[in-house]
Amino acid sequence: MSEALFPRSTLPAPPVFNPWRLSVAPMMDWTDRHCRYFHRLLSRHALLYTEMVTTGALMHGDVPRHLRFNAEEHPVALQLGGSEPADLAHCARLGEQWGYDEINLNCGCPSERVQRGSFGACLMAEPQLVADCVKAMVDAVGIPVTVKHRIGIDKTESYGFVRDFVGAVSEAGCRVFIVHARNAWLKGLSPKENREVPPLRHELVHRLQREFAHLTICVNGGITTAQQIADQLQHVGGVMVGREAYHNPWSMAGWDEAFLGAPATPLTRESVEAQMCDYMAREAAAHGTPWSAVARHMLGLRHGLPGARRWRQVWSDHTLKVLAPHDVMALAHDAIPRVA
Repeated sequence: MSEALFPRSTLPAPPVFNPWRLSVAPMMDWTDRHCRYFHRLLSRHALLYTEMVTTGALMHGDVPRHLRFNAEEHPVALQLGGSEPADLAHCARLGEQWGYDEINLNCGCPSERVQRGSFGACLMAEPQLVADCVKAMVDAVGIPVTVKHRIGIDKTESYGFVRDFVGAVSEAGCRVFIVHARNAWLKGLSPKENREVPPLRHELVHRLQREFAHLTICVNGGITTAQQIADQLQHVGGVMVGREAYHNPWSMAGWDEAFLGAPATPLTRESVEAQMCDYMAREAAAHGTPWSAVARHMLGLRHGLPGARRWRQVWSDHTLKVLAPHDVMALAHDAIPRVA
């Protein structure tokens, strides 16, 4: 399976392993703990990120609800949204206490709601404030503190802008930067449009890695195939994959062997689906979680296969919520056309 997906002749030899070599992006409303459990079944070693959690949610809300995760998810990083150094330090300590492997600061989200909170991509205009935030977190925890950001904001397309941002923040103790290779337009575009309209400029991220060779620079944005991952790893220290990992999760099944120096794990889509059914049953028993809240994350598992649409329809049918997950799985497979 893995050799067909990842031709050996096109792949670079893995360098000394670093935790950021290949990761799945933090994605709001998507990369919750159920999604991360599912992704971990497909790749044992890719780094997984939480959805962004704001400092306000942790300081004034339900901490266990926001920070609880499954031990199987490691390595897993907590992404924080905020701009007050003391608040971020407090939340970073919480993340470390809960067992996360990394704290990541969001400096890339362009949504108006996030801007109203004075964090996300608009923080790129204040590199010294970001440096103060990073310094506070680095001083508070013993795990890595990283930053995810854009190559610029609005129509500013100068390489010097992102270079100076990385330079200032690295002096505060950040050694890993995850760079979405598009500008964030703070006015006039929706978050979805901000992932598609500003042009991709991967070459600026490559240039950052050359100029800051002592840092780990990871590229994010528009990377969808194994060949693209391999090509990017020729230039940067790591690759972060976003929507492709969510919509076509089976693409992750060969990552460990191809990119992360680990032997292939025998997997089939059916075995992964069955393990997710077991997980759904455990979640229902432990937390009262309906199976639909988990199943929504695996709807891309049969992407591109005959009968995938009918299979998704069964798993999306909330009238079946009274059934046990394994019974729903049986119905979903009965709906798939049999090939003579």
